[in-house]
Amino acid sequence: MRFGVTVFPGTNCEMDTYHALREVIGVQTDYVWHQERDLSRYDAIVIAGGFSYGDYLRTGAIARFSPVMESLAEFAARGGLVLGICNGFQILCEAGLLPGVLLRNAHLQFRCGWTHLRVENAATAFTGATTLGQTLKVPVNHGEGNYYADPETLADLNRHNQILFRYATADGDVTPAASPNGSVENIAGIINRSGNVAGMMPHPERACEPLLGSDQGAYIFKSMVNCLTAGSR
Repeated sequence: MRFGVTVFPGTNCEMDTYHALREVIGVQTDYVWHQERDLSRYDAIVIAGGFSYGDYLRTGAIARFSPVMESLAEFAARGGLVLGICNGFQILCEAGLLPGVLLRNAHLQFRCGWTHLRVENAATAFTGATTLGQTLKVPVNHGEGNYYADPETLADLNRHNQILFRYATADGDVTPAASPNGSVENIAGIINRSGNVAGMMPHPERACEPLLGSDQGAYIFKSMVNCLTAGSR
């Protein structure tokens, strides 16, 4: 089993993600430069968060044209697991691999701090190690994490159980005040219809060890490993 962690010019969370996967979860992991075209040796790809070049135009708008994204689309079409974290979520939306867009935070402020995520679907390749309704303590670090989708898209996301996480209180109550960015319906993470491409705004790689204040982000990566080990989604 081998994971790849993408690196775009400007990315600043690839080392955190690499450490979480290789040293904490214990899977073989490589860095994947954004000009790479061959992803055939990987079972899963994580688009690391942080930033990417061209974000000053719109987050992910330029990065989505990098050579690796064309290969990633083919990788996903073949059923490979893809997880986009923060800027990675933005890139996946810009590339059309996930529905919706990420806008400036509703309060126009950059937010960096702890949030709580309520698991809305525990039967996916990215949440299989969790339980429905479980609350995970995972940090955010973004200025454009305000998820938006039109009413028809939102209806589809809810109808097909594609919402993975919603921002909530520590007790699991989904309230507007629990969202750090104003995301519609408190959405913090979604999955595609096929169940193999997911995006989330919070940073699970920064919550994989108790020393960091939470190890609950590890559930996401453990779920991916369990899925690949079982050979099914």
